[in-house]
Amino acid sequence: MSFTVVTLKTPKSIIKAVTFDIWETLLFERDGANSQRMAVRCRNLAQTFNRLGLEVSVGQMEVALDETISSLMRVWDRNKDVTHLDQIRLIFKFASGGKLVLKEKWIKELSMAYTSPIFEVPPYLNPDALEVLRWLKSENKLIGIICNTGLTPGTELRRFLSNDGVAECFDLTVFSDEECIRKPDRRIFLLAARGLDAKPNEVVHVGDNLKSDVWGARNAGFRAIYLSSDAGRDKIAESDPTSLVSLSRNLGNLRLEQITPDKTVTSLTMVKKAIMALEKSSNNCSN
Repeated sequence: MSFTVVTLKTPKSIIKAVTFDIWETLLFERDGANSQRMAVRCRNLAQTFNRLGLEVSVGQMEVALDETISSLMRVWDRNKDVTHLDQIRLIFKFASGGKLVLKEKWIKELSMAYTSPIFEVPPYLNPDALEVLRWLKSENKLIGIICNTGLTPGTELRRFLSNDGVAECFDLTVFSDEECIRKPDRRIFLLAARGLDAKPNEVVHVGDNLKSDVWGARNAGFRAIYLSSDAGRDKIAESDPTSLVSLSRNLGNLRLEQITPDKTVTSLTMVKKAIMALEKSSNNCSN
């Protein structure tokens, strides 16, 4: 009697999970939103300081916020991050001239003033987001977020997404202010992969930033889909080379030819076809 041995071939690397950037990927901005949000932040903080008995004008708060951002940039340039509490400590130090000690009972009010602008000048959900997230769920993919926070911490971004009705779509949310690591550092991607119980080559990351989302993801062993589109971007902020939005797109020491996404799309809805193509290519490679 003879037997035929059948070897079952498995995909080289299935796509088990998909992670998303937030800003200009899942959440869109209107022109001028960043400067409006900054003005609201200065106003709310000045009012809160005055309510606490510390006389600070809106102009003084603008200077203190500029100093805070400069301090944060020095940390962010090393792909590290600062916790929300430490950001509150920084703004208090600069606003008070370093002459006063921050009392614990003041922290909650200052935090609310610092973070409320995202709800007063809100971004809006990418119109394609729900369709794509629901499709991924129907395909049994795990879904995560890997986000570099700025002045709005992960706690408030989660609350914003919950108010928009999409928070339940995510199996994992990773925010830089909570992990003290920023994209493109590979460690924040690997942290997300572990949280999703996936190997790096089983995860696809989707984002609009070439350095943080594409180069960072691929350097961590993820596959990367680059969202190349002007939709939902604050054109006014991007035209200012000193704005946080503009600075975040700086490639640093990288050259454009060093950054190669696995797929490039011009709208989030195209992510569905891109993922199907990546899975098909993985299957072909295993045959």
